[in-house]
Amino acid sequence: MARLRSPSGCPWDREQTENSLKKFLIEEAYEVLETIEANDPEGLKEELGDLLLQIIFLSRIAEEKGQFNFLDVVHILAEKLVRRHPHVFSSVPGISGKSQPEDAKSVVKIWKSVKENEHRNAGKTSLLDGLPLSLPALERAQRMSERVSRAGFDWPDIHGVWGKVLEELSELKKAGEDSIPRRVEEELGDLFFTLINWARFQGISAEEALRKTNRRFAHRFQQVELDLKRKGRTPEESTLKEMDELWNKAKKSGRRKA
Repeated sequence: MARLRSPSGCPWDREQTENSLKKFLIEEAYEVLETIEANDPEGLKEELGDLLLQIIFLSRIAEEKGQFNFLDVVHILAEKLVRRHPHVFSSVPGISGKSQPEDAKSVVKIWKSVKENEHRNAGKTSLLDGLPLSLPALERAQRMSERVSRAGFDWPDIHGVWGKVLEELSELKKAGEDSIPRRVEEELGDLFFTLINWARFQGISAEEALRKTNRRFAHRFQQVELDLKRKGRTPEESTLKEMDELWNKAKKSGRRKA
């Protein structure tokens, strides 16, 4: 990367900045997710390399500015892993050991406790500090709800959440009937947020659930297009009834494979 960024290197690489690389960083992260969901080890190996390239690229730009380098990034990560696993690294100087956790949930509690102490020491006063605005909306909403729930700001059980889902659904229906766009948008957002909390109570990632639904939808519609193509037709040349029948066929076929 140092050579690519050098005067005798690549003009495109030399032109890149932290801001110009942001979109590539996000794209590569999502491509990693796609290979995981597709159970594609070879693809995952390649995409992890592409993601690592973005980290190396950004580190090199910082090094050129005299800020830090790639080794600094790895060193800080190693220190953080040790600090956030006191039950494993209690023999390391400066690390206060804790009793061995019984399961993964106990480990998560230790991790969150150490992380919250770090935030307080860094002068962060809100539980919501440190959540990137650039996170996908579903993911950020679920992270926010997880954090405030640890402070007791939560429903006592999932039944209360479901009651709120029905309440928000009713309010959205009323806003739609009243044809007030601003209210419809607000009520739709409220319904999404409540559904995300319901997903949290179920132990489900709302972001991952929607991403998988997107993949299923794309696969099924592409199957509809393929079936129509065999008949010498396009979706635009077909009726809704015909496409709906092919959709149901693709849906059943997908369930059998699963």
